[in-house]
Amino acid sequence: MWISRQQACACGMALLWMTWMHQPAAAQTAPEEQQQEEPATKVEDEITVTEKDEPSLTMPSPEAAAKELEQVPGGVNFIDAESYKRGRASTVKDALDFQPGVFVQPRFGADEARLSIRGSGLQRTFHGRGLKLLQDGVPVNLADGGFDFQVIEPLAARYVEVFRGPNGLEHGSATLGGAINYVSENGYEAAPAQARFEGGAFGYLRGQAGAAGVHDRFDYSATLTHFSQDGFRAHAEQSNQRFFGNVGFRANEDRETRFYVTAVKTDSELPGSLTKAQLEADPGQAAAGNVALDQKRDFDLYRLANRTSLRLSQVSRVEVGAFWAYKHLDHPIFQVLDQKSNDVGADVRYESDRELAGRRNHLVVGLAPVVGFLEDNRFLNVAGRRGARTAQGDTTSTNLDLYAENRHELRPGWTLSTGFQASWAGRDFEDDFLVNGDQTDLQEYTGISPKLGLLVDLSANSTVFVNAGRSFEPPSFGELANLGGDGLLQLDEQTATSVEAGSRGRAGRFSWDVVLYHAWLEGELLSLNDAVGNPLGTINAGRTLHSGAEAGFEVRFGQARSPFVLRQVYNWGRFVFDGDPVFGDNQLAGSPEHFLRTELLYQAENGFYGGPNVEWVPSGYPVDHANTLYADAYTVLGVKLGYRTSRGIAGFVEAKNLTDETYAATTGVIADARGRDSAQFLPGDGASVFAGIEYRW
Repeated sequence: MWISRQQACACGMALLWMTWMHQPAAAQTAPEEQQQEEPATKVEDEITVTEKDEPSLTMPSPEAAAKELEQVPGGVNFIDAESYKRGRASTVKDALDFQPGVFVQPRFGADEARLSIRGSGLQRTFHGRGLKLLQDGVPVNLADGGFDFQVIEPLAARYVEVFRGPNGLEHGSATLGGAINYVSENGYEAAPAQARFEGGAFGYLRGQAGAAGVHDRFDYSATLTHFSQDGFRAHAEQSNQRFFGNVGFRANEDRETRFYVTAVKTDSELPGSLTKAQLEADPGQAAAGNVALDQKRDFDLYRLANRTSLRLSQVSRVEVGAFWAYKHLDHPIFQVLDQKSNDVGADVRYESDRELAGRRNHLVVGLAPVVGFLEDNRFLNVAGRRGARTAQGDTTSTNLDLYAENRHELRPGWTLSTGFQASWAGRDFEDDFLVNGDQTDLQEYTGISPKLGLLVDLSANSTVFVNAGRSFEPPSFGELANLGGDGLLQLDEQTATSVEAGSRGRAGRFSWDVVLYHAWLEGELLSLNDAVGNPLGTINAGRTLHSGAEAGFEVRFGQARSPFVLRQVYNWGRFVFDGDPVFGDNQLAGSPEHFLRTELLYQAENGFYGGPNVEWVPSGYPVDHANTLYADAYTVLGVKLGYRTSRGIAGFVEAKNLTDETYAATTGVIADARGRDSAQFLPGDGASVFAGIEYRW
């Protein structure tokens, strides 16, 4: 079933009524110190205090960021890095677990994963798409829209912001999934020195060394990390080294500039997908073809970025962001890809909090140009080495986004949000191989993405909201590439109209974050594989429908100073074709309809914590769009114990998959398996134990 426009409106009214009946509450994701009820203040007074008290203009404090998210009329998440540093902090899943609306499953216990919000990038288990990924508000995506998971380091972040669906507009995102912003530590808030070591099953080693400080008008923070593992599966060895650093200079209380440096070296063996029979017989094995071709994904990346904030007055500012990124990819798969890319981009924003018609008003206007140049060389794969050349070309990806969003107080406690984004994208391919004739091609895409939302404050700590918006996604070069070698595929952009209604807040010891959404998609970009997992290319589907619910609940009970905390996240996603001539109303392959995460944690006032957790997919889900081959339901149990305070020594022990469940963490996607087994299953890790120790001076 899917939610109609009328049902979505009814859901919004029902949520409004239910939340009205609750006592005053605070947003679930706000830090604990922000969850106390505060007296209402005029926004211009609030801005003055916040701006002057904030040590950095370019990097808001966690408290300020969480408070700003409360003003968004839609699904958002605030993740304090301290929450995931209580256990293993290695993969994207480690950082984004227990977040309503965010579905992330690693391919083989490493960074590469299926990361999806509201069905975005549903077909991808690698090299993400459908989301705008940012570091400190500056885009990390390559110019064609794709992004690499290894570019982000969870241990270098102070907090993470997630803007689900149309709510990513204020960061210039018009993607179906929205935006994720990793905000780094700075010299004002980070420990002067810190060191962390993690070790565990499957040869897992993880280390971090960090330093931070303030000298006169300068501050700095730097983190160097190492990660390596043999892996649960054969041919799954991983090794990553990453450096993240930033230096800020605050000329005066109104001007600050900050430079960011990133260096990444990552080497990953690819164990490949198994048939269901192979998974059940031995989930630790690698696919024979991956071993024979020594399939890997290795790359080096260097990134330099700047963010400058200029406060024009107490109620307005200009922010300028810019970046350059270089990447060299060495990628033996069914062929060998050798790619060198340079991406350059900027984001110029004007923000104003001037009153309009005697009411509070917040305006953001931004312009974000990005261009990327890539040298693409392809060869036959001869046991992992380069054979004869199969293709050579240069690609240029260009994007130009103009965006604006305005939040206006209609009356006290009622805020209307309006916005739009105008986008132009170019995908230019120059054929340098010329074996099959000149395949040079240029494709252009344009789109307008409006947004309308309403946020109602029922009390100081409880809100309800509704919004509607459009999304626009041109294909990446990975999707346009014609694997047969005949130039670019002729693909249209993917567009969608989304609506959502929800509520978030806190009442006593209970907090919640609940959203219902529905999206009508045209031309959804679906990537397909063959029976042994090799890519067949990308198609535009006809009409598809994405419906779902994102629910997060937290309950505290027991002693006030040493409470038990029960956290529950439930994501329901029903993604289907709508009258497709081949697949009818079938479910789209690749993602479970129901996904639950639960944790019961005892948190003592002195810093000790511990408790069990569970991940549950209660029903199977299709691997093919014809819905003839399914991944099975599974339940994975875990437990975590540790000690952590704001400074000094900290440590943890975490056990995962206690029952050694054999299951598919995620799968590939094919059109029609015709009921036969197929190599599309990526096993989850077996029973494992990890431990870590950290010291912060």
